[in-house]
Amino acid sequence: MLENVPDILEILKSFPVSLTVLCVIPFVILSGPTCVQGAHEFPVFRMQQFDLHQTSTGSRSALVNMEARPMSSEVLTRRCVVIKLSELTIDHFKEVIDKGAGALLILLPRHLSNLTQQEIEDWQLLENELLSQMVPVALYFAYEDDYLVNLHKHIQVAVTSDQANSGFEALLGVTSASGYQLVASASEAKQKKDTVITNIQGKLAGMGVDENLPTIAIVAHYDTFGVAPSLANGSDSNGSGVVALLELSRLFSRLLDRSLTPVRYHLVFFLSGGGKFNYQGTKKWLEDSLDNPEQSALNEVDFVLCLDSLGRDDNLFLHVSKPPKEGTLAFELFEDFKQVAQNMFPQLNFSVIHKKINLADEVLSWEHERFSVHTQRLPAGTLSHYSDPQTPGRRSMFDIRVHDDQKLERNIKFIAESLARHIFNLTKKGYSKDLETFTQGLGVDSQFVKTWMDYLSLQPRPAQSLHKDHPFLQGLELTLSKFIKDVKRTTMKADKRDPEFVFYDQLETKMSAYRVKPAIFDLFLAVGIASYLGMVYLAIQNFSSLSDFLWQKQLGNLKVKQG
Repeated sequence: MLENVPDILEILKSFPVSLTVLCVIPFVILSGPTCVQGAHEFPVFRMQQFDLHQTSTGSRSALVNMEARPMSSEVLTRRCVVIKLSELTIDHFKEVIDKGAGALLILLPRHLSNLTQQEIEDWQLLENELLSQMVPVALYFAYEDDYLVNLHKHIQVAVTSDQANSGFEALLGVTSASGYQLVASASEAKQKKDTVITNIQGKLAGMGVDENLPTIAIVAHYDTFGVAPSLANGSDSNGSGVVALLELSRLFSRLLDRSLTPVRYHLVFFLSGGGKFNYQGTKKWLEDSLDNPEQSALNEVDFVLCLDSLGRDDNLFLHVSKPPKEGTLAFELFEDFKQVAQNMFPQLNFSVIHKKINLADEVLSWEHERFSVHTQRLPAGTLSHYSDPQTPGRRSMFDIRVHDDQKLERNIKFIAESLARHIFNLTKKGYSKDLETFTQGLGVDSQFVKTWMDYLSLQPRPAQSLHKDHPFLQGLELTLSKFIKDVKRTTMKADKRDPEFVFYDQLETKMSAYRVKPAIFDLFLAVGIASYLGMVYLAIQNFSSLSDFLWQKQLGNLKVKQG
């Protein structure tokens, strides 16, 4: 047998490639992992990105193809930091950006409805701080699942070269530890061309000569805002305002149908788009009204009542830019609001807040200010349970559903009773101060309010995503058409030459997490394979000497046995 070995090896030496393949394949198979996990794909939601009045806001990138690291890692350059929202502070955020992180993935609790009120308020403040920062990297949000929770735990305890206490520990760590590579399927964000903002309006006509009747306009913006647009459902701001407007349109349409007394008022109902972007839809409506005064629904307006965040609290504030003068119809409306609150809703704390418009500010605080800016003669006010327009809850993805609509229903009835008292002139006619108009069959429909609040609380409504044929807008128009005739929608686009607002795409996408070895592991593996192949090659090239040595040793053993 031994005498045939040199011949066999000479054949193998003639085919080094075949020998290499025969040697390497078993080595790779034996040294490979026993279990390979596929990628875990999950939905992610990108931070806001828009330009308003030439000012850029939000995340300026959408690309992610990076290794996942914890916030505590010393080396974050070109890494994606994975952090739970409960661990994040604005100081941590700034530190991560300063360290050169390439992206952030923030994990949200699975059920936001389980949060305490204090947690919601704290995170709304954090959200407001994030929106005030210039974020040069991609920032995504994702809801926690079992895989992401385990990923977060794993990267916290994994030993990597930059976390090791010694060089030997780092060397040992890279040969045994594994990490995660996060890859977003989104391309770089681009400007959305021809973004459309849609307004919906309808009118309940009074009885009389149309041009001689005063008008009350009831206005509410329907879009939502938050640090992640696709997660902003805006239950209170301004879902409650939209529901209040729809229910008021239903109540007054039925009241006017049943009324035996001629109604000497027109009621205009206006659902505006782009409210969270400086009330762009309202601005367009006003410009069209000024350009075509004969066809304007704002002719002979007595008062413009804007509804914003009405679903919570026992306080209700009427914000105005200029208090109406005594003797005007607007002043009488204010008095009706006060009397109804005092005599019919003693649990409701109603008051008027006067705040002048700061013309130096490019962004308005309340929707009624848009009317006041365009025309000084148009009295307007915003009704809200917020006393401060800068309250973080007005622009938050943590504006979640509160499943108690009693306060919203009460506020709707309060508005309805106050308006009815005004348009029927009940105070001057000497009717009882606690006389209710909307009772029994004319009462607030609790099921209607609940159904719409449930729907809006599950429906993200960022202005960037609401194209003119969006099902949500169709639903609003259809519902308003049930109660009001002559409902129509109008649209607007940003000026192409000097746009006031610019929206960007890639609001939501998919991200994949791959289980991988650190990059330095490839180097060690390459060195190991090269060393192994080198030893095999040297053994083959010098096998004649080795075979002679073995042959001589075998002969020596035979001689010893024979002796």
